[in-house]
Amino acid sequence: MIVADQSAVIAFLADPRSHALAGAAVERVTTHCSMIFLVGERAFKLKRAVKYSYLDYSTLDLRERFCRAELAINRRTAPELYLAVHAVTRERSGGLAFDGGGEVLDWVVEMRRFDEGTLFDRLAEAGKLEGDTLRRLADAIAVFHEAADRMPDRGGSAAIERTIATNNENLRLAVPPLDLATIDELRDAARTHLARVAPLLDARRGDKKIRRCHGDLHLGNVCLVEGRPTLFDAIEFNDDFAGIDVLYDVAFLLMDLTARRLPALAAIAMNRYLDRTGDDEGLRALPLFMSARAAIRAHVLGTLANSATGSDAARAGERARTYLQLALTLLAPHPPRLLAIGGLSGSGKSTVAEALAGDFLPAPGARVIRSDVVRKRLAGVAAETRLPRESYDLASAERVYAASREAARRALAAGYSAILDAAFLRPEERTAAAALARDLRVPFTGLWLEASPEVLARRIEGRRADASDADRAVLEQQFGYELGAIDWRRIDASGDVATTVERARQALSVSML
Repeated sequence: MIVADQSAVIAFLADPRSHALAGAAVERVTTHCSMIFLVGERAFKLKRAVKYSYLDYSTLDLRERFCRAELAINRRTAPELYLAVHAVTRERSGGLAFDGGGEVLDWVVEMRRFDEGTLFDRLAEAGKLEGDTLRRLADAIAVFHEAADRMPDRGGSAAIERTIATNNENLRLAVPPLDLATIDELRDAARTHLARVAPLLDARRGDKKIRRCHGDLHLGNVCLVEGRPTLFDAIEFNDDFAGIDVLYDVAFLLMDLTARRLPALAAIAMNRYLDRTGDDEGLRALPLFMSARAAIRAHVLGTLANSATGSDAARAGERARTYLQLALTLLAPHPPRLLAIGGLSGSGKSTVAEALAGDFLPAPGARVIRSDVVRKRLAGVAAETRLPRESYDLASAERVYAASREAARRALAAGYSAILDAAFLRPEERTAAAALARDLRVPFTGLWLEASPEVLARRIEGRRADASDADRAVLEQQFGYELGAIDWRRIDASGDVATTVERARQALSVSML
């Protein structure tokens, strides 16, 4: 609730003359805890004098403290956007000024404006959010998490248990439009899932996976700055919301993409993040993390529906119910399966694997284990770094395939399907993949992609910044290999990507009959 009168400061910030822009328009954006005044190339963010159970901006000292914290915390990821903190003062003349010598009435954060059309939620709505952009975002998040301060006194199973309890309490306050029976079902499912992963969550505290994260990492808090995915508006007001498991931070992004029915992009983001961090052990907790994020959205929208009127209330209520159902659906188990995709270099294995990953449940899709990426991780280099030829001898290949199968084993044990993306030129490599599925008692499908030598060569020569080091010479060498009998389903991959992916989907459907 609002606990202080800020009307004089609001009027000052809304006046173009305060910004030396007489006659210009000042746009105002109001949220439940802030007011943002957009003027020229700048934005001035005023924290509203409000107090909630999770946020306290009720005093001048607190607003100054959190303005300075917001500046420091968000400069970690968006130094180009977060510029300064200013006092709004009352001068002897009675007028207000920025950083004057008089009494301080309030504090504001000055930001550089950015093109709102580059907000990732806007890009998603316009159908302009692309896989490469999500890969670069996942890279940025991985780098940010690696550098973020550790917070070992936060997180763990106790924190998620509190989140489940708080969500349940707030969801019940939003009945109607939310349904009590669904809320109870979600509570029970979340508690059951927590009981299974509690030891993992506590172990991750000791494994330094609890960091000062962003805390509110949905698509609306990411934009492009000079073409780079940039995180902004991180939580500064509550250490419990910010001091969280790194995968709980990523889970908001993955849930948001899933809720927007963008499963392929959600799978790309998850796989790229895990490829960068190697944090596959946390996969077992991801459904619970994503569900908790959806439940938070549900009760926020449910509360909004109860405070709005007319069509606004109806829309908020419908969205709240959708998120509540998503929270429950995300916890539903799905039998995992193993898919292996092989073929000569240039046949399109990685493209097909990436396109298929989002088809698998549970969200955000199958874990794609690409041998080229595994090889680079074992070598301790970035995926796009080229390795010398000696890194591709038989002993190295055996290590890469063994590590790939182990990664697939972890994903399958966590309840996620896995896609092994590798050449599989040796019969024993194909046999070992099928044996893994038998050992774990999961369905297995092997796909073999084929294209003419001319098509393969053209694709290889057109690669840019790719994890594969294969060139024309490698391809020529592969033509001479004795592949042995190939009993996997053969896919004509000589055409466009969409056609090849559709053929792969049909083959997968047939294999499950």
